[in-house]
Amino acid sequence: MKNLPITLADIRAAAATIRDSVIVTALNQSRTLSEICGCDIWLKFENLQFTSSFKERGALNRLQALSPEERQRGVIAMSAGNHAQGVAYHALRLGIPTTIVMPIGTPMVKIENTRRHGAEVIISGATLEDAAQFARKLCETRGMTFIHPYDDPLIMAGQGTIALEILASVPDLDVLVVPIGGGGLISGIAIAAKSLKPGLKIIGVQAQLYPSMYNAVRNEHLPMRGDTLAEGIAVKAPGQITTKIVRELVDDILLVTEDQIERAVAMLISIEKTVVEGAGAVGLAAVLAAPERFAGQKLGLVLTGGNIDTRLVASVLTRELAREGRLTQLTLDIVDRPGQLAAVSALLAEAGANIIEVSHQRTFSALPAKATLLELVIETRDRAHLDDVLAKLAASGFSARCT
Repeated sequence: MKNLPITLADIRAAAATIRDSVIVTALNQSRTLSEICGCDIWLKFENLQFTSSFKERGALNRLQALSPEERQRGVIAMSAGNHAQGVAYHALRLGIPTTIVMPIGTPMVKIENTRRHGAEVIISGATLEDAAQFARKLCETRGMTFIHPYDDPLIMAGQGTIALEILASVPDLDVLVVPIGGGGLISGIAIAAKSLKPGLKIIGVQAQLYPSMYNAVRNEHLPMRGDTLAEGIAVKAPGQITTKIVRELVDDILLVTEDQIERAVAMLISIEKTVVEGAGAVGLAAVLAAPERFAGQKLGLVLTGGNIDTRLVASVLTRELAREGRLTQLTLDIVDRPGQLAAVSALLAEAGANIIEVSHQRTFSALPAKATLLELVIETRDRAHLDDVLAKLAASGFSARCT
């Protein structure tokens, strides 16, 4: 702890700096998720900050440290969305000109919210690292101050204030489960938490598609690629400062799949009635994926942000319904004559299934000319009900395939 770039005193100073401008978000026990996972889960709702992300904390702490001359020249940052909004919002409040470079593929909700806070938004680079290179060049050209999203002691100190709030409310936690992108959040939290309670375990979580910090601390070479629902932590190169802290203070790093992240987002909406983006839901995803690891323990999960496109929310929810067997696409080969669709509909109604969509395919199939492909999307109560529906169709001579 002695050789780390920030101390508990720095984090407490950050808390005093941001106190009047950042929300002390709720920390609530989730009885339902606790029952499902077999442990005592407490949720820190950072998705309820004004910009719907914890990133405000570090951004404001860094901006407040600027000299009057630096404020006049303005600031620049690269971000996949949440750091951008935190910097833009508080820079606007403080009268500081702001430019944000965002990579291609950043969700539109994050781009528009950043512009709404008065920042100049430039879309450049296929990855966050590409955006960072462009931002640094522009920074030199314009003489602005670069506000790094994670590899900055003032940023880390601001993020660490979350741990102060969590332990002030629930000091007897056993574990903190924290998302990792570049590592700024977990670094600040780990320093604060381990200073206050050395025996507290810190578990980091990354998307399996972008295991950058996992690779760095374990000397692994897992590939990093693809589009992840957790784009806010899709970082190919973690910070140099943060990697040192994570290696020293974080007890383990877990990886979660896209299906697991989607399930966590859907459960937070359905159970907690709160919207959390993919990056913010990876902590819950890790607990759901390995409940035996956390059994009987008292956990704090940081819901880091809630900036997710409504279209994407709709897709996640419908995909989860499909996984649960509540929404299913069926394909049936039927004879092309009057009354067949009515017969299938009657059987489904008798079985208690609801028909959502219907379509016939007569031309583009390998069926005989007197047959047709009937495609249905049906709604059932659960997987057991779906199995019952399929059995009733089969008993009446209709062979249905789930597609």
